[in-house]
Amino acid sequence: MRFIARAIRPTVLEAAQNFPAVVVTGPRRAGKTTLLRRLFPRASYVVLEDPDIQARARSDPRGMLDGLRLPALFDEIQNVPELFAYIRTRIDESPSMRGQWLFTGSQEAPLMQGVSESMAGRAAILHLLPLSLAETDRVTLLAGGYPEALARPKARDLWFGSYIQTYLERDVRAIVNVRDLATFRRFLALLASRHGQILNRTDLAAPLGVSVPTISEWLHVLEITGQIILVPPYFENFGKRLLKSPKIYILDSGLACHLLGIRTQAELSRSPFLGTLFEGFVAAEILKHQANRGRRKELYYFRDQQGLEVDFLFPGDSGGSWMVECKASKTVQPAMAGPLQSLRRAMGKHEPVRAAIIHSKAASPAHIRTVAPQVEALDVQEFLNALGGETVRPRKRREA
Repeated sequence: MRFIARAIRPTVLEAAQNFPAVVVTGPRRAGKTTLLRRLFPRASYVVLEDPDIQARARSDPRGMLDGLRLPALFDEIQNVPELFAYIRTRIDESPSMRGQWLFTGSQEAPLMQGVSESMAGRAAILHLLPLSLAETDRVTLLAGGYPEALARPKARDLWFGSYIQTYLERDVRAIVNVRDLATFRRFLALLASRHGQILNRTDLAAPLGVSVPTISEWLHVLEITGQIILVPPYFENFGKRLLKSPKIYILDSGLACHLLGIRTQAELSRSPFLGTLFEGFVAAEILKHQANRGRRKELYYFRDQQGLEVDFLFPGDSGGSWMVECKASKTVQPAMAGPLQSLRRAMGKHEPVRAAIIHSKAASPAHIRTVAPQVEALDVQEFLNALGGETVRPRKRREA
């Protein structure tokens, strides 16, 4: 598969023009190293997963840095976070130099700790997620967005199996002492079956025979390595009692399908998980859009104790906000707009709100976009175009 230009590219280049260092975090195999090597082809490349290079970096950090031609790219910097202190000294010696120190990392929390302690104000922090549908139409609900899985569609299932094994052996064991990897693997499959549900740690702990604190620890591992999305509830004081637990999703829909044993489009179409998988797919696309623009994660859901529920709320790029309902169906009915209209009334006139039902793309588009007053229907591609600031053109009526 050819190199696919990443939407985050302008953000990375802008960061490199304004900061001495740029840190790109994100899940393993999302394309961080490929992106930076493509954007900075002359940068010295240091692979910090190599045990020999790790040993040298720890035993003689000054010697290693002296031997590098700038700019320099350090891959998986969380393996030797002590380098940050030495690099900070060099940045402070030449504060006007920009874009000379580039880093990738797959474990966000340990990496961010090193950045906050040694590189505060000196480094731009960006987050790269797997490929988005806005970047390539090869991204699908079944395949997900990992570049290597998309490049080898016939070997996709094998790739995901290998990815999980590598993830267990490298990232999980590097962060937490998991005595029984088989149980952790069962935990991943169980978590996939709770995709799109309100997080209930007790419900996860009981079938596995582990404690709730253990589940919390494992969820923390998945979160800091970019494998799950935790969507918090939306809180606003307009007289409703709200649920307070987050909803949980596997970040990549292809990985979620693999964990659920869904291998083909036919199996996906008849799966009872189709609706929540589609919902998670839309959530991931929203987060990719935000991350590619260098914005922080802002995605919420709404559910009150009376049963009113809206899938997602999030701020727009130019002020105002979005509220969306996700429907895997290709046919949108006016009744689907009910929750959006109810929540809009409950919120009152706070700020401009764009309400939309996001649905699967049909072979022949519907003639009417507006399905209810102030509620529109958009397929996923139209929705992403709207997020990116493109005008979504009215659908043409066919000639009679």
